[in-house]
Amino acid sequence: MPLGLRRKMKTKSKETARLVKGEQAGASGGSLPDPPVPTHKLVFHTQLAHGSATGRVENFSSIQELYAKIAAVFEISASEILYCTLNTPKVDMERLLGSQIGLEDFIFAHVKGIKKEVNIHKSEDSLGLTITDNGTGYAFIKRIKDGSLIDSIKTICVGDHIESINGEDIIGWRHYDVAKKLKELKKDEPFTLKLIEPKKAFEIEPRSKAGKSSAGKISTGRETLRLRSKGPATVEEMPSEAKTKAVEKIDDLLELYMGIRDPELATTMFEAGKDKGNPDEFAVALDETLGDFAFPDEFLFDVWGAIGDVKRE
Repeated sequence: MPLGLRRKMKTKSKETARLVKGEQAGASGGSLPDPPVPTHKLVFHTQLAHGSATGRVENFSSIQELYAKIAAVFEISASEILYCTLNTPKVDMERLLGSQIGLEDFIFAHVKGIKKEVNIHKSEDSLGLTITDNGTGYAFIKRIKDGSLIDSIKTICVGDHIESINGEDIIGWRHYDVAKKLKELKKDEPFTLKLIEPKKAFEIEPRSKAGKSSAGKISTGRETLRLRSKGPATVEEMPSEAKTKAVEKIDDLLELYMGIRDPELATTMFEAGKDKGNPDEFAVALDETLGDFAFPDEFLFDVWGAIGDVKRE
């Protein structure tokens, strides 16, 4: 199968599923049914990143369900939540909540703050932006390249949610569509971004110290809760160091080739290729798993190389 012939992946519907830890035993073959197997209740502590009391959330299987639970605890709309970080209230893109949560992780929810409208003249081909999204329809800036065009515009910050581009509402778009839209903007022409920055605490320094104190008491443990867009969440062992390195390298390649970062997508690609014997088998597996994502050939070969490095260790 030619590696380059792919269609854009269609957004798949999300299914709500009950949180489980392992599989519950089936009914007994005897005349009397076995007593029900008790399920493990997984409870996570949470705060609003700009400051709040501590709440508790449980019984969620997806990012959407988690946001709804957090919103209910703090009596806000789930649409107010931009993204969450783990074990720090800071806008730390290395601590973003993705598809996995350590069983002892503390969740900080970043909510909508000040709205900004920025007019930019695209004087260079590359803006220097890396885009990611929260899995519920909000794309935001994960990284700004040093010395880039956007780096010179101090009103644009890492963590800002991109609400619209040239007046076109992009809420609901995935990160790769937003990155493509930004890349296609014509050079030497102006464009406008509407952004929303996360709400910040009034007293930054004391709030920051408090966050460090809370996070210091939390250990990551050896197990994580794996959230899924389809099917129940499951408790899994922490990934090996080799797998972690491979996923990070694939995520770096996603940024290099597509202008996005997505650890969940990188993990899915690693899982699709770890037991394959050659690049063609890997390409077929990606087609089956990701629905013809239209990845460039060079990108796929580089990803295959990253997976191969793990196999050789």
